[in-house]
Amino acid sequence: MNKFPDLPIYTGFNTPSRMEVDIYDVEVDGDIPADINGAFYRVGPDPQYPPLLGHDIYFNGDGMVSMFRFQNGRVDYKSRYVRTDKFELERKAQRALFGAYRNPFFDDPSVQGQIRGTANTNIVFHAGKLLALKEDSPPIVMDPFTLESQGYYDYEGKMTSETFTAHPKLDPQTGEMIAFGYASKGIDTDDITYYVISPKGEIVHEVWFKMPYAAMQHDFGVTRDYVIFPVVPIVSSLERAREGKPTFGWDGTKDIYLGVIPRRGEARDIRWFKGPNQFASHVMNAFNVGSKIHIDMPVAEGNMFPFFPDIHGAAFDREKADSRVTRWTIDFESGNNTFEHKQLGNMIGDFPRIDDRYAMESYRHGFMCVTDLSKPYDSKRGGSISGMFINCLGHIDFSTGKEKIFFAGPTSTIQESTFIPKSDHASEGEGYLIALVNRHEEMRSDLVILDAQHIDDGPIATVRLPLRLRQGLHGNWVPDSRLNTAKAAV
Repeated sequence: MNKFPDLPIYTGFNTPSRMEVDIYDVEVDGDIPADINGAFYRVGPDPQYPPLLGHDIYFNGDGMVSMFRFQNGRVDYKSRYVRTDKFELERKAQRALFGAYRNPFFDDPSVQGQIRGTANTNIVFHAGKLLALKEDSPPIVMDPFTLESQGYYDYEGKMTSETFTAHPKLDPQTGEMIAFGYASKGIDTDDITYYVISPKGEIVHEVWFKMPYAAMQHDFGVTRDYVIFPVVPIVSSLERAREGKPTFGWDGTKDIYLGVIPRRGEARDIRWFKGPNQFASHVMNAFNVGSKIHIDMPVAEGNMFPFFPDIHGAAFDREKADSRVTRWTIDFESGNNTFEHKQLGNMIGDFPRIDDRYAMESYRHGFMCVTDLSKPYDSKRGGSISGMFINCLGHIDFSTGKEKIFFAGPTSTIQESTFIPKSDHASEGEGYLIALVNRHEEMRSDLVILDAQHIDDGPIATVRLPLRLRQGLHGNWVPDSRLNTAKAAV
């Protein structure tokens, strides 16, 4: 029977929508600034069929891409599923065929050996191509205007890893894309493959090397001269997977490592720096001054992912899951194999963003999703919240230490933000912050547009969708000037 289970990740605001939609001239409160012209793409899990095994984690839903197309003060909305192999095979069978997250051992026999990726984690634009990404599989190319899927992409056969990160970094100065794949030879392997991709979309540098232990290498940092791979102990195990347990789990006994390699370095050049057990998932930014390398991430004392439980049986500790922006500093030329820790902010949260024009450089402004439990939430009107409770956006001015908050409201939560500069020549942080707000009481979504340096003033304008967008993962802004490169490539 085609019915989703009565579990928090499939009910309430998280109910799968399974809708592909076109809305022209979406209703707007206020005036969209005249300098916002381009497309905001975001993606998240939206399963088309109930889980094969009766349950799953939120991250394993089929990728649904949304596009907000801004032109001349108006905005159109479009959403389309990413046509992965998984999606097409299940659509044909009219039921789920793939089992648990990153675990092929309980898949239907008819799909053994097929690519299992859902393309639900991030969507980026580079070299005229829109790429839907999931870290266990190759990118899928989508038409940036129609969102039509155009198939998996292996860079003309030059991508030798089975996997490709959902968090590649775009160099705003060179136009290169820096990327990697982990578990490059398959689940529970300890291989990382590092790539430099030219502005034309060609792989021009590839390096294979080993991690200290097999783990979820979700994000990484890139500076002008170095690349940093944070290895935290969300460890993988084929044995657990075969037993039907989560493939990944938290190991609170392991140290963390930062692997550092020069941007055009080889495997022999990598150095590993060790630190005490802690958790970090997403990178805000990274930069270096000579051989001193800084990487900024929301860092927690313990596991932030309860769906990847402690492999030794320890209970999930909610307080240790609180993450705050922290700077890890490495001296690549020193004889030490450790690194320094410095907390930069007091806000609790994740999903950090910056003015991407200052990626890989020393920077002043950071933004992130924030959990502020001092703010009210009316559960009688808004209902219960499943998963990470995010009710605010935060802005940190690293030059002054000042923090500002935008509160979504007493019956709302919020999704990852994205920065839009006012112009190519605007100063750092001069522009807008956009984010989807989940209106739980109304069961629909808004896209708010905020002055990035005055987010506490509230929205300049609000794009009011007449429908609900499930909690997504990541997204990016592409201005018209870059979208035109896709037109030229057609």
